[in-house]
Amino acid sequence: MDPTSRIELALETAVGQAATEDCPKGLADALRYAVFPGGARVRPRLCLSVAHACGDTDPALADAAASAIELLHCASLVHDDLPCFDDAAIRRGKPSVHLAFGEPIAVLAGDALIVLAFETLARAAGSDAARLARIVGLIGRGVGAPHGIAAGQAWESEPDVDLARYHRTKTGSLFATATMCGAAASGHDPVPWQALGERIGEAFQVADDLRDVVEDTLSTGKPSGQDAARARPSAVTSLGLAGAVRRLEGLVAAAVEAIPPCPGRDELRDQILQESRHFLPKGVPLIAA
Repeated sequence: MDPTSRIELALETAVGQAATEDCPKGLADALRYAVFPGGARVRPRLCLSVAHACGDTDPALADAAASAIELLHCASLVHDDLPCFDDAAIRRGKPSVHLAFGEPIAVLAGDALIVLAFETLARAAGSDAARLARIVGLIGRGVGAPHGIAAGQAWESEPDVDLARYHRTKTGSLFATATMCGAAASGHDPVPWQALGERIGEAFQVADDLRDVVEDTLSTGKPSGQDAARARPSAVTSLGLAGAVRRLEGLVAAAVEAIPPCPGRDELRDQILQESRHFLPKGVPLIAA
């Protein structure tokens, strides 16, 4: 089964176990609405790509890790869009969860998706216990404090923010979780895989900062111009448009160099380079070209 099909099946199974007829209808509908249809599923696909490069010796565990990471990403989007944070009206080209279902259900849906992610991992208990325990710890670190996406969101409320640190926590942490969990699911030491995920994640965030400036809401599927409107840290604000593009190119190159030795290193390198070509917003030229 190809990676996209594996991810969608795992997510459908996970959400189906939560959004049952016993669940309050509004919450059940909101859970499904927040997860489907999804975006590019970049993080879970990265997790499975690393697992494949490392031999994919436990596909069920890799699928559980990938789907848990995506559920947590979806939860973060639901919470990010709330009036107390971004107050975003649109997400993935449709009304955000709090507009579609109301703010209380949106808060609960985000909470339930976080819990569901760890339930999904628990259901993989038939796999190697040591690998599973390591993955649970990695995912917890990637979403909590002091280095996870919760901390990344909190940096937006601080008066002074280091841009690289902000990007590493808000975006890079879950990408690092994806690469490390992919390796761990296949029995490899996850630590050497952290740098790869952090660099891809930071590159993705720089691209998002560029997209916020140069693309419109119709193109991005979410409100544009929000970094400037909310005075949020941004690569474009700090480095300028050309500087942000240079930073993006440098991060992609550094990510490729950071791939640890593994059986599928060359294939993974090609995948990362292919994916990175879609990071740069349309109409923004490569500096190196």
